Amino acid sequence: MLAYIVRRLFFLALTLLGLSVVTFFISRVVPSDPARLAAGPYATEEMVQKIRQEFGLDKPLAVQYWNYISGIFRGDFGRSIRTRRPVSQDLGRFYPATLELVLFSLVVFGAIPGVMLGVLSAYYHDRWVDQLVRPISIIGLGLPGFWLALMLQSLIASKLGLLPVGGRLSLGMSPPRSITHFYLIDSLITGNGRVFLDALKHILLPAISLAFPAFASITRLTRAEALDVLNADYVRTAWAKGVSGQRVLWRHILRNAMIPATTMIGLRFGWMLGGTIMVETVFNWPGLGLYAVQAATFSDFNAIMGVTLLIGLNFGVANLIVDLLYGVLDPRIRYG
Repeated sequence: MLAYIVRRLFFLALTLLGLSVVTFFISRVVPSDPARLAAGPYATEEMVQKIRQEFGLDKPLAVQYWNYISGIFRGDFGRSIRTRRPVSQDLGRFYPATLELVLFSLVVFGAIPGVMLGVLSAYYHDRWVDQLVRPISIIGLGLPGFWLALMLQSLIASKLGLLPVGGRLSLGMSPPRSITHFYLIDSLITGNGRVFLDALKHILLPAISLAFPAFASITRLTRAEALDVLNADYVRTAWAKGVSGQRVLWRHILRNAMIPATTMIGLRFGWMLGGTIMVETVFNWPGLGLYAVQAATFSDFNAIMGVTLLIGLNFGVANLIVDLLYGVLDPRIRYG
């Protein structure tokens, strides 16, 4: 298994290298001048040229790319033209908010209810549970996440006032002491119930908006796989031996249906990391998505590449973890 992990990490590094090449050269052919945007509309040509030299934008593309790649190996993603801070510092500031949103959304509103309802829908095939779950999952697959975010914000937050309109905490509320940089976990660890409840209220609407497509796809895939498992010989044998329905459901059907569901969960984690842009923009969530939108608006190339590589790294690591989980779910799988 160690050799398999090393090999996968090697190919992940090659993938990120290719991603950096594509992102770098695409960002450089965009018809905009980040140095002029940073200098402002009333800046002189001399001021613009000074900013180009400061950020190395006056050098040939090959030299710029080499400087960027060599800096990454030193942990240096360059400086942001917009914030004037190191990109690595910005990523460390905004990444925990996005990761907390994605994990909370995927686990609480995506994976757990998706798998459970998918198995129950197959187990009670064509009964009221199945009749209820199927249309909900179909709607979830076709419903745009940003539209759902706007509707939830307009109805629940603005009109009814049940939950906050946006942000991560209310104005005047101090974040908990940073331990994991996840407000929900840190507030629980430090025993700050007031901050926990406030952070929970702020994360609910963006989490539901982000999770609904993932919930729908996980539910449909789990249901389809569970229906196949129900017709398997070992399930029929278990029924014939008089094994209880609950034991068959959770020991045989759920465990075997979890293998393809795990793949979907891993893929959805990567997609949700890259798909937070619209949800974070609607709810003003201070994460990577909002940071990426602001960087793209400002043609902040270093920030755009930093976000892209970080999301690509998370996607690759998530897929590796999913592949390793196969061995836990199915002991017959061997890594070679």
